[in-house]
Amino acid sequence: MSGVVRTERLRGEAPLRLPGDPFSVVVLLRGYVEPEGVGGAVRADGSVTLILPCASSRLQPRPESGEAKTALEEAARGPILVDTGGPWARERLLKALAEQGVAPANVTLVVGTHGHSDHIGNLGLFPGAALLVSHDFCLPGGRYLPHGLGEERPLRLGPGLEVWATPGHGGQRDVSVMVAGTVMGTVAVVGDVFESDGDEDFWQALSEDPVAQERSRKRVLGTADVVVPGHGAPFRVVREAWNPEAKDPVATNETGKTLDACEESPPTQPPSQGTAV
Repeated sequence: MSGVVRTERLRGEAPLRLPGDPFSVVVLLRGYVEPEGVGGAVRADGSVTLILPCASSRLQPRPESGEAKTALEEAARGPILVDTGGPWARERLLKALAEQGVAPANVTLVVGTHGHSDHIGNLGLFPGAALLVSHDFCLPGGRYLPHGLGEERPLRLGPGLEVWATPGHGGQRDVSVMVAGTVMGTVAVVGDVFESDGDEDFWQALSEDPVAQERSRKRVLGTADVVVPGHGAPFRVVREAWNPEAKDPVATNETGKTLDACEESPPTQPPSQGTAV
């Protein structure tokens, strides 16, 4: 069945909290990009997102598996940070973490979606955390472990929590974090796979591999209910299935249920243009 995907930008400033079980998502800092002066100069910083396990997830025993998989799952039992912003955002990041009751020493895993300075510029704040930066996974102290991440082989960190290989923007080694089970469904924290909602006219100019990135974008839109982009407000993904007995598409939520007009949903800004999939 053919259909259309459209997006709706979520209102409100950071921090944006999306409670869930077994993991909650908090968008700590919203990324931005602003033209500055002449000659194509911009001022920019990347989004920073905190993933918090609930008590049951922290206490859940992990089955024995490969060393890297076990280490990743152990690291995911504490607060997880996805991207850290640039070094110029150091104080903003520390303040945002403190407002959530999290100190840098509490963070057990930092995921860097790709290696650009506006996304991993504050790794030095977390010397006690395991690091998964692009496809490189290391334990505190610099012990690197192989793990086998690939486009057809995500890394499972816990129930409903996965790292996906989403190549394109920074080359072949970009990653995204998928969090299922929040109040808004599955949240995708994608770095610059999506620059922002409504980036259709310019993302390709910023991509090292537009073909791979287009593939990654379609995969994300096929699964996510909310996307946290690298440089803008989070946005909701609305899938519209064609009803042959109606003139217009029918909007559905992540379960395929038709959305009732009285069903509670977060306020949004006007939707951006739909994309055929």
